[in-house]
Amino acid sequence: MELNTIKPATGSKHAKRRVGRGIGSGLGKTAGRGHKGQKSRAGGFHKVGFEGGQMPLQRRLPKRGFKSASLRFNAEVTLKALEQLGAETVDLLTLKAAGLVGELIKNVKVIKSGALTRKVELKGIGATAGAKAAIEAAGGSVAAE
Repeated sequence: MELNTIKPATGSKHAKRRVGRGIGSGLGKTAGRGHKGQKSRAGGFHKVGFEGGQMPLQRRLPKRGFKSASLRFNAEVTLKALEQLGAETVDLLTLKAAGLVGELIKNVKVIKSGALTRKVELKGIGATAGAKAAIEAAGGSVAAE
């Protein structure tokens, strides 16, 4: 093989479609755009969601719901995750180091999902009523925030 004999793989290159070059090309006259109408004209395209002047669907439907901006700073941790963590005292930094919560998280709450057998002390972390009862039953404690 030499540099002057290299060719692209067969079928990988193809000629650009040349429209409006006569009837014999198969794309003459209207150049594949059909007849008349906005889409046949140069620059004749409309914005996404435009329905020809009819009130668009996204404006016909009512607005509904709300998503709090502070949700991305809150996280939940299960009792099962605390069991697997195996730390005696658990705080926000411990959870971040273990990868149980993201780096942006500011508020963490322990939820009752799974079982807890080891003694765990929570510091600066909230817990639901059921989770708090399970932690205290295992001999642990939940420090007030």
